[in-house]
Amino acid sequence: MNIPARYCTGHLGDIGMPPPYQVMDFAAWFEVYLGGRWHIFDPRNNVPRIGRVLMARGRDATDVAIATTFGLSELLGFKVYTNEVDEGVTAGKLVGGRV
Repeated sequence: MNIPARYCTGHLGDIGMPPPYQVMDFAAWFEVYLGGRWHIFDPRNNVPRIGRVLMARGRDATDVAIATTFGLSELLGFKVYTNEVDEGVTAGKLVGGRV
């Protein structure tokens, strides 16, 4: 179809979703260039979602690997937290990471 597209990887939190909240994990989605701008499509989720944390874009999962290791490797911990920020709050009002 000759439509420009790119693979995206990152995290997708539970912002805007009703409880019970799921454990956040890596997420993948794709972007397609239509009508002069990039549009996000996510076949994994059945409803529109907000709060994506984009880590990388590429042609496929190999292009955007979170880690590439050789030999013995053990990840001991990795956590990502997302919080919704009120649009009326500016970065200048943040103190100690809290509003």
